This record gives sequence, C-alpha cells and structure tokens, in this order.
Amino acid sequence: MRKEEVVERYSRVFPRAARVSYAPIVGVRAENARVWDIEGREYIDFLADAAVQNVGHNNPRVVKAIKEGADKLIHFTFIYGFPVEPLLLAEKLSEISPIEDTKVLLGLSGSDANDGALKLARAYTRRRAVLSYLRSYYGATYGAMSVTGLDFEVRSIVGELSGIHYIPYPNCYRCPFGKEPGSCKMECVDFIKAKFEGEVYAEGTAALFAEPIQGDAGMVVPPENYFRRVKRILDEHGILLVMDEVQSGMGRTGKWFAIEHFGVVPDIITLAKPLGGGLPISAILGRAEIMDSLPPLGHTFTMSGNPVASRAALAVIEEIEGMDLLRRAEKLGNHAKKRLKGMKEEHELIGDVRGKGLMIGVDLVRDRETKERAYDEAKKVVWRAYELGLILAFLQGNVLRIEPPLTIEEEVLDEGLDRLERAIADVEEGKVGDDVLRKIQGW
Repeated sequence: MRKEEVVERYSRVFPRAARVSYAPIVGVRAENARVWDIEGREYIDFLADAAVQNVGHNNPRVVKAIKEGADKLIHFTFIYGFPVEPLLLAEKLSEISPIEDTKVLLGLSGSDANDGALKLARAYTRRRAVLSYLRSYYGATYGAMSVTGLDFEVRSIVGELSGIHYIPYPNCYRCPFGKEPGSCKMECVDFIKAKFEGEVYAEGTAALFAEPIQGDAGMVVPPENYFRRVKRILDEHGILLVMDEVQSGMGRTGKWFAIEHFGVVPDIITLAKPLGGGLPISAILGRAEIMDSLPPLGHTFTMSGNPVASRAALAVIEEIEGMDLLRRAEKLGNHAKKRLKGMKEEHELIGDVRGKGLMIGVDLVRDRETKERAYDEAKKVVWRAYELGLILAFLQGNVLRIEPPLTIEEEVLDEGLDRLERAIADVEEGKVGDDVLRKIQGW
C-alpha cells in the first residue's frame, strides 16, 4: 500500500472524534527512538507515542515479556480468578509508590483511571463537589471529561457530571493574575481560599484533581512550593489530592512520579500511557482505606489485570530500574533544555522553554513582549520537522511537545534537536508556505 492510500482509507472508516493528525506518517516499524514508515523513511521520534514509549519503541525486555506471556496465558480474568501477573505488578507498583499502605486498581486507560479516582474520592469522603484546573486534561470518558478543563465543546453537546468547579493553574509564563515572578504573592493559592469562601462549600468537597505538570496545557511547571501550600489547605478541610501522573509518571521527569519534585504525597495517583510499554493498561494507586471505599465490582473491567499487559508493565518497571532511566531522564532533559535555551537566544520565535526531565515544552510566540501565541508558525515548524525526519507535535496550538523516549541515545537526541532548530529557522526565514496549514490539524 502507498502512504496516500492508507491516509485516504483512514478518513473513510474512522470518525473525527477518534483522532487528530499532525503529519501523514504511516509507521510500520520502530526501534527505541526511531520509526520507519511504509515507504522505508526513517524518523527520530520526539513524541514517543504521546509519552507512551518511555523505555523506547519495541524495548527488547518488554517484547520478550509479551511473547512469553502470550505463549502461556493471553487472558484469565482478574475479576473472578487469581492470575499471578497482575499480583506481581500491583506489588511492584505499591513498592515504588510514595503513598503509604498503597492498594492498586488496574484498568485499561488513563481515562478510566481518572474515572475510578473520581468514584473513589466521592465514595470515601461521601462528598460530591470536586475541584479541577482550567486547561487540565484527564481523558475522554464521561467522568474524566467532566473534570477536564481544557476543551468544553464536547461537554456542551453531550452533557457532563455535576459538581465540578475550576481554578486557574499556576502558569508563571502566562500568569492568569497578570503577575510577573518578582511581584507574585501566590495569588493562585489565595484564589482557592476565595473559592471556598464565595462559591464552593469546602466541607462538601471530595477532591482536587491535578497534574503535577500540566501536560496538554503546554508543559506548565508550577512553582516549587505551590502544591505544598495547596495541600495544607486541602488537609484543613479533609479534601483529597488526586494526582494525574498519566503523562508525567514512570520516570518521564527524572522521578518515578513528577509530584515527587514538589515535596507532596497525594492521596491517589493515576497511571497509564507508559506503564504498559505500548499495551493498554492503567493503574490507580491510593491509600488502602480510600481504595476499599467502593463495593465489589465498583470499578473494574473484564480485561483488567490482563496477564500479558501486566507482564509488559513489570518489564517496563524493571527496565527503568535496570537502566537507571530516572537519572538518565534528568541528565538528557538538562542537556536538551540547555540546547533549547541556546536556540531561544538565536530565534525570536521561541518565547519560553520549560519542563522537567524529558517532559519539555517550547512556547512559540509572535511577540516576546505580548506573548501572542504563534499558532500558524507552530504548525509550520511541526510540518517542516516532519519533512526533515523528526516526529513532533504541539499543544495549546503553539507549544512544541518534546518527549522522546528516556532511552534515546544522546547523539540521536542532538540530531533531533538539530533538525528542530533547522525547522524553526526555515519558518522564521519564510521558507515554509501557508499551504501546509491545510495539511496539519493538531489540537
């Protein structure tokens, strides 16, 4: 089949609700940080399947675990029986969890993990109200969609769960309160107190849903002491802290969980994306008393604890430990940010570089003073990167998403950064025409 034929056939059978496109790459083979398309063209992957491939595409340890698992037991339902693989995975997750006395619920996606966290928070506290952040993203199921603060179009059509209230996330580059770092008095924290005084009954609030680093909002990193101050307020009112680590967890930022950078232990953590090394699996980690608050079958699925997916997840954890990928993510992240900040000195299109580990955002702007988002330019950079053999995406319309595998070789990382800089330069020099704006969708 030809690439164009595959792309055209996609449009016939998949509705627009299922996907969004950046470039017409028909991937047929992958290894670590490289992907080959149907025409044999090679790409450096700076997307890692939307932060899924933390241990690299087709990681040998993961592939071996999947093959051995498929040979022995493809599925034996965790709901009624006692397969060993999900037990070993849950015990390992409890071991790396920062939460004391952790119990684990297994699922299939980040969306269902956040749905489950919402159920658990309400069941344990016997409260209904939930706080969430503007520009947050928790998934596409009804519960996850309802706490998401990023896109309200679908909810306007299909409805949503009640009792969800939003607060602004601490964005120091684009402060929602118009403050600069030097004049900031943590108005974002005071806003929560005002919310309780004027709109939301604190003692009727079950949980605050948060991302330790807002991913789809554009890799927004909060101030170091922000969550410590917020947690004190939550604890005063018996409100749980639910931390979505779907994108930021499993070593992506140089820690098992990104919240560990901020000195706070949440009550519930949700995991998915990189956990299965490419297979669909999710997990909810939480204090035992919270996790036991739902009745039997209160949150489970027929395919929960799938033995093959559980083996793959165990192999992912073993690879992160065995290859010291936490330290590697920190080292390579520092290297990448140094290079990107050097690019900022040379290219006016770059307004900000931020992130932790290999979870990095490059904020493209038309004007550094006004910080006007460079929407068209971001599309052109991503398209030009594709032409140069680099898989790249953007968030919020203008923030380049830099999330390669944690196992990427340093020379490959540098080559990818070289291609990225060339793409930015070509856009600044007007070498990428407006016709590409019709070819790339993004979100």
